Amino acid sequence: MRIATWNINSITARLPRLLGWLESSGTDVLCVQETKCSDAQFPYDELRELGYEAAVNADGRWNGVAVISRVGLADVVKGLPGGPGYDGVQEPRAVSATCGGTVRVWSVYVPNGREIGHAHYAYKLEWFEALRAAVADGATGDLPFAVLGDYNVAPTDEDVWDTAPFEGQTHVTAPEREALAALRGTGLTDVMPRPLKYDHPYTYWDYRQLAFPKNRGMRIDLVYGNAPFAKAVSDAYVDREERKGKGASDHAPVVVDLDV
Repeated sequence: MRIATWNINSITARLPRLLGWLESSGTDVLCVQETKCSDAQFPYDELRELGYEAAVNADGRWNGVAVISRVGLADVVKGLPGGPGYDGVQEPRAVSATCGGTVRVWSVYVPNGREIGHAHYAYKLEWFEALRAAVADGATGDLPFAVLGDYNVAPTDEDVWDTAPFEGQTHVTAPEREALAALRGTGLTDVMPRPLKYDHPYTYWDYRQLAFPKNRGMRIDLVYGNAPFAKAVSDAYVDREERKGKGASDHAPVVVDLDV
């Protein structure tokens, strides 16, 4: 089974690329983030023509997540159980489903945090704690289980092209990394993808200042799997090619192959 995660940065703007990538990559299950569309706007029909169905949590704003599968969807849960709201709104940042009857996945879009000291930063840490509590049972279960998505945190200094520009900013702070460590502490492993170019598998490059051609990236799109999931991994890589060209997302897909 081939499973991937991709911050699509607007599924409407990126739909031709998404459909083409699904066909060419042979992906069975894709977790997407930042769909930026409502449920009514989601391209169910176009995906159905390729043999995929989707579990979607979206409200038409700048968030939105989905699990897209051609091997079936069961036991869908929309939202983060016990998760906090922001400005009184429960944002659509999580959806989970069992695919192919063999693997349970979460697609998550962790809050950005904006800046240290901002209310959104506190919200980010609260959201992480709710995620840790929500996935604890699955993390220790016998079924292959993974939490995939845009975590908006670089786990280590090596996951940032240069730490100096990020000093005093979000995505690299100790509390954020401690939240990641607590999530792994439930029984999850960071499935490290191999880079298809250069020496580190960055997954995100800013649109500005030629960040992509200069490889000034970050690894913030992560796959955290439990022991049965990690044991089944036969390969993992960042599809850097999909970050190239006109109309690309600023994130590249992270692909994981499983023997299940």
